[in-house]
Amino acid sequence: MNEETRREITVKVVRSRRKTISLHITKDGNAEVRAPFFVSKSEIEEFVTANRDWISKHTAEQRRKELIAAQTPKLSKTELNHLVKVAKTAFRQRVEYYAPMLGVTYGKISIRKQRTRWGSCTKDGNLSFNALLLLAPPEVLDSVVVHELCHRLEMNHSERFYGHVYRVFPEYKKWDKWLKTNGDALLNRLPAGDDNGST
Repeated sequence: MNEETRREITVKVVRSRRKTISLHITKDGNAEVRAPFFVSKSEIEEFVTANRDWISKHTAEQRRKELIAAQTPKLSKTELNHLVKVAKTAFRQRVEYYAPMLGVTYGKISIRKQRTRWGSCTKDGNLSFNALLLLAPPEVLDSVVVHELCHRLEMNHSERFYGHVYRVFPEYKKWDKWLKTNGDALLNRLPAGDDNGST
């Protein structure tokens, strides 16, 4: 391994037996080039130069996420358990509201405490939602409920799927963007070691 620094961007080079060259942003917000042994230093430099804008954008975004994580207060276990309890009623009410509008049925509704997903829908119609969504604006919760219910009509993310989404929730794009922008702050409120549980 070695390091190349240009314009305040540090890029670590990791060589291996791989066949292609690629870029990766680490959790601490640094860039890493993964390259085969046979690729020359000059080729790596050209690759980094050609991708400088991508590196700048994604390293800045990762560092922003790390800053959010450091500044976001964690929920206590008591607060999280209360959130889950409230979420059971809140999500059921919103599912009951939107399901008839879409003309779909559904199965069991589960509330989860996890860092990886906001919601899911199985082929049998069982729904699960992340309790942390209750910390977001109510429109965000609705956007996720509608998204998952629309999987009862289309188990994909096709144009037809989004046609159903926008039919009942025209502002979906706005609130989906909000979640993409602010989701990390919500996820960072989850206490350490208290994820992936469901009720």
